[in-house]
Amino acid sequence: MLTLLHLLSAIALLVWGTHIVRTGIMRVYGSRLRRVISDSVDKKLLAFMAGMGVTALVQSSNATALLTTSFVSQGLIALAPALVIILGADVGTALMVRVLTFDLSWLSPLLIFLGVIFFLSRKQTHAGQLGRVAIGLGLILLALELIVQAATPITQTAGVKVLFSSLTGDVMLDALVGAVFAVISYSSLAAVLLTATLTASHVISLEVALCLVIGANLGSGVLTLMNASTQSPAARQVALGSMLFKLIGCLPALPAIGYLADALARIPLASEELVIYFHLFYNLIRCVLLLPFAGRMAQLCSNLITTEQEIDPRLHPRHLDISALDTPVLALTNAARETLRIGDVIEQMLNMYHDVLQGNRQQVREIRKLDDDVDVLYNAIKLYLAQIEKTGLHERDSQRWAEVIEMALNLEQAGDIIERIVGDVVQGAMGRQRAFSAQGLTELNHLHEQLVTNLRLGLSVFLSGDVASARRLRRAKHRFRILNRRYAHAHVDRLHQQNVQSLETSSLHLGLLGDMNRLNSLFCAVAYNVLTLSQEDDEEREV
Repeated sequence: MLTLLHLLSAIALLVWGTHIVRTGIMRVYGSRLRRVISDSVDKKLLAFMAGMGVTALVQSSNATALLTTSFVSQGLIALAPALVIILGADVGTALMVRVLTFDLSWLSPLLIFLGVIFFLSRKQTHAGQLGRVAIGLGLILLALELIVQAATPITQTAGVKVLFSSLTGDVMLDALVGAVFAVISYSSLAAVLLTATLTASHVISLEVALCLVIGANLGSGVLTLMNASTQSPAARQVALGSMLFKLIGCLPALPAIGYLADALARIPLASEELVIYFHLFYNLIRCVLLLPFAGRMAQLCSNLITTEQEIDPRLHPRHLDISALDTPVLALTNAARETLRIGDVIEQMLNMYHDVLQGNRQQVREIRKLDDDVDVLYNAIKLYLAQIEKTGLHERDSQRWAEVIEMALNLEQAGDIIERIVGDVVQGAMGRQRAFSAQGLTELNHLHEQLVTNLRLGLSVFLSGDVASARRLRRAKHRFRILNRRYAHAHVDRLHQQNVQSLETSSLHLGLLGDMNRLNSLFCAVAYNVLTLSQEDDEEREV
């Protein structure tokens, strides 16, 4: 029982080491890897090589599949080139199995030692993140060694020998067992390595081992399909295409497995080496032969899984790509883009508020709907930012994180204010058949124009961080406050002159002036963040 526990913990350590490598690589080179994938879709060979190279770096075909799926979901690449990239990822995984199963036991402690030093001493830098990658690689090598050590005594037990003696060449049963291995261990690498160990111990024959390897390859496709089951239709299309490609590869290989085993047995290599090399060349030949059929497979997957059209795309975030969370810079950019969408909705609400001031009641319901959309986007951004691991962020990225959440919060509050003041206008003026004075309405319209201008400038400052624009926005805020105060005094003067319309709408008019002043403050708050950061940078240069 203890030996089995050691084996399971070694497999878990292998999965964890892969996760650490993927996280570190994505944080340092994530934006470049995504650019490599997105720029290589024009030609099949480039897309295939990109999938293979990215997978070799991140140590996970699942990570490459997640990146590719996110591009397909956002409409950045088509399904056919995405399937080509997935084929390349399968070859990349098989290649790394061969590399990692060389005798690198001396390298594992060295990588872990150096990685811990760099990660703990320079956690906020790229060197620190590369230290994280070194730790992950060291853990992978250590886990592979532990798997062999733990599996060896298990293979010598009588029960295991009896169990595997039932695998006597029934190719379908053997392949099914290999697929179950891959699913349970959550790694085709672990399944292939266990198979090689069993072969070296003469527990199973080479023919059975080859069936197990093909089954493990199929099991990795099942894992991808399971992971995508709750995702978008585009993600399920990519996973289905990958699974079907693996299934098609099995069909001609399994009937010929006896001939392949006899041919491989004549090669003067150890049995475990033959299993590893078979895994590599099986994936390479399968993927190269299936490469020309990526377009037809994409068409088949599109027919089997249809992409539903969104009824109202405003209700759903467009840019919050989950696969970018391992690359904080990209994730923050995505959150900022989604925040700009909130700004666009707020501008729509302001324009409708202007129509309401002119007496158009029909916009009230649409404004409430837009405010609900703002709430949906704000909550999505908030939850998305909460998933970004802040411990490894650079100082500037941490500041940007705060800027994005603050800007999204300010815009969400602005939406609530606009919805409320529209209700006040409808109930206070229109509901009682009262109207603003001509001069008062002109003043409110002028303030509305300034609000829209300041909102646009605030969004520009939020996006660019330009110091000159931030200073201009700060001046615009002060001018708005002065203008607002002047119009408040003008309203009081009209009251003194006994203007009937001003008397009837006085409370509402002054309330609108106060609310518009609060809106202006929310739109212009980003200027102070930019100017504060600029001042801190200047002080650091002086020091």
